[in-house]
Amino acid sequence: MNQLPILAITAGDPAGSGPEITVKTLLSKEIYEMCRPLVIGDVNVLEQALTFTGLSDKLSVRGIKDVKDAGFEYGTIDVYDMEMIPDLTALEVGKVSALAGEAAFQYVVKAIDLAMKGEVDGTITNAISKEAIHQAGHHYSGHTEIYAEYTGTKKYSMMLAHNDFRVVHVSTHVSLMEACLRCKKERVLEVIRIAHQACKNLGIQDPKIAVAGLNPHCGENGLFGREEIEEITPAIEAAKEEGINAIGPCPPDTVFPQAIGGWYDIVVCMYHDQGHIPTKVQGFVYDREKQQWNAVDGVNITLGLPIIRVSVDHGTAFDHAGKGDANELSLVNAIEYGARLADTRKKGYKNE
Repeated sequence: MNQLPILAITAGDPAGSGPEITVKTLLSKEIYEMCRPLVIGDVNVLEQALTFTGLSDKLSVRGIKDVKDAGFEYGTIDVYDMEMIPDLTALEVGKVSALAGEAAFQYVVKAIDLAMKGEVDGTITNAISKEAIHQAGHHYSGHTEIYAEYTGTKKYSMMLAHNDFRVVHVSTHVSLMEACLRCKKERVLEVIRIAHQACKNLGIQDPKIAVAGLNPHCGENGLFGREEIEEITPAIEAAKEEGINAIGPCPPDTVFPQAIGGWYDIVVCMYHDQGHIPTKVQGFVYDREKQQWNAVDGVNITLGLPIIRVSVDHGTAFDHAGKGDANELSLVNAIEYGARLADTRKKGYKNE
């Protein structure tokens, strides 16, 4: 057990489904066979989550103030108690609030701090509400930007993964117009390099990196736009000169089926939805007859950081908060990925 990586798991927005997903995940003994989990949150919020999920008779919560005090024993959830929600009656479950936003933000900051100090081997994040953290006065576009600032990282990117289907983004949380403006050779080349290194870190010896175009049909030789000619193709050629197996520009409407078919190890996407939509079509499975999600699968990994950060690939699910029915599969997958990366990292790679 002492050889397993310690993973700090943020509880997410305490008014959302994160605490419930967390306790449902830690009901699995398999989690304790791959890592030593430490939840960053509030003890009373996690105890409330046990009530919501009907797990109070199967699991208990232990509050600690130092990683060294964690027992990592199955059946008892170790919680680094942040005491951000001293009065549960002030927390309206399922609603956006500055109170919950501040708590969620501080959980993330503490996880980063513990990882930067080497007290934990990686961090796993549940969903936060951007609106809530903005109400609390923290103006970040999301987890990725928080991690970048608090680790002093300038070059980074978001990777989404569903099994061996992977995408990485040139831009994420900006308007579509701004995303087009950010499609520049230097940034595209930077992300190709990051994608190449990420695949190497996962044990892929000679990664095949598809680079999606920005415009329909990759611009049709300038008919629908010149970004492919002036920015994307030069970036691909520069990457090839560095020995990177970069391929493209690839038409965005066909590159993802090809990636699913195993043609590529990762796809460099030009903007948020270009990468998110195909990943979620893969991982999110809804049952029409039962009117419920059978799977909410996939993970979000921030590349380029000095520490490991893997996240669930879904939102706070405020509509499920307090009902105990939120799907925990994405968090399970995130922990599996985090444990794998932490184990590989110990063997010598850098998360670059």
